[in-house]
Amino acid sequence: MDPDLAQVRAFVLAAEELHFGRAAKRLSISQQALSKRIGALESRLGVRLLDRGGRGVRLTGPGARFLGPARSALRAGEAAVAAVRPAHRPLRIDVWGHLFAPMRTLGRVAEHGEHLELELGHGRDLPGVSAALLRHQVDVGFGRLHPPVDEGLAHRLVRLEPVDAVLSADHPLASEPHLRPDQLRGSLLWTPGPPERLDFLRRFADRFGIERHTGGVNLGLDHFAARIAADPACFSLFPPDCPLPDVPGLRSVPLLEPTPLYAWSLVWRRDDPPRLLDPLLAAFADQARRSRWLEYDPDRDWLP
Repeated sequence: MDPDLAQVRAFVLAAEELHFGRAAKRLSISQQALSKRIGALESRLGVRLLDRGGRGVRLTGPGARFLGPARSALRAGEAAVAAVRPAHRPLRIDVWGHLFAPMRTLGRVAEHGEHLELELGHGRDLPGVSAALLRHQVDVGFGRLHPPVDEGLAHRLVRLEPVDAVLSADHPLASEPHLRPDQLRGSLLWTPGPPERLDFLRRFADRFGIERHTGGVNLGLDHFAARIAADPACFSLFPPDCPLPDVPGLRSVPLLEPTPLYAWSLVWRRDDPPRLLDPLLAAFADQARRSRWLEYDPDRDWLP
């Protein structure tokens, strides 16, 4: 029989996660689609690879024996694809993120990286970036890494970005010169997307006792600014080096004691680093020195 590599990949991710929902998220498909792929693979093989019972997902004996060779088959398939890709092509880099911060960061780097040939990839969150990397749809992505990180991916921290509180001018704290994060207790945190997919904002809320939050779709800076300005109880977080839209009734207040830092990393495939990776990392390191992007003081800063 000829195994279908899409089915094999679905099984490998489910075996690594032991959870169909998380595995489906890594593939950017529905849980039902993942289950169908694994079921089709089991039918082809004539054995059950995973037990799906009340105690969760577990590898069967045949599944445990199949897992190692399945990973090898995926690596061989990926090597075959890599072998026929053009040797000299632009670096495909994903620049999506919280209100497009990777695009701004890359713009600063590109000013000095004269020999970088870059092609912007599709916008995704970190789980989507990981899946796109594993499928060779992009070469490099941005993300704030937090467990679990796929073992097939390598990464390097490139920027620690402070954030300010953005408030309506009618918010009771809008006139303060600076704020401690815990002063925002009782305010309503607006999240540009589901909170469960915005790990930094969720951790910020947990750490500083922000119990009230509401989510919305990330439709860009103008929508973000208008949403905050319209609600005197609302706030969100925003990097100070990015100008806010000219929306009346909006205030940006620095956060101190501690200053929250958002950690951006570059992510790429561990077994297939792209041709322009080294120049790109060198350009980021140079810009980090120029702009002091990697400064961190645990007595002054909060880094989740």
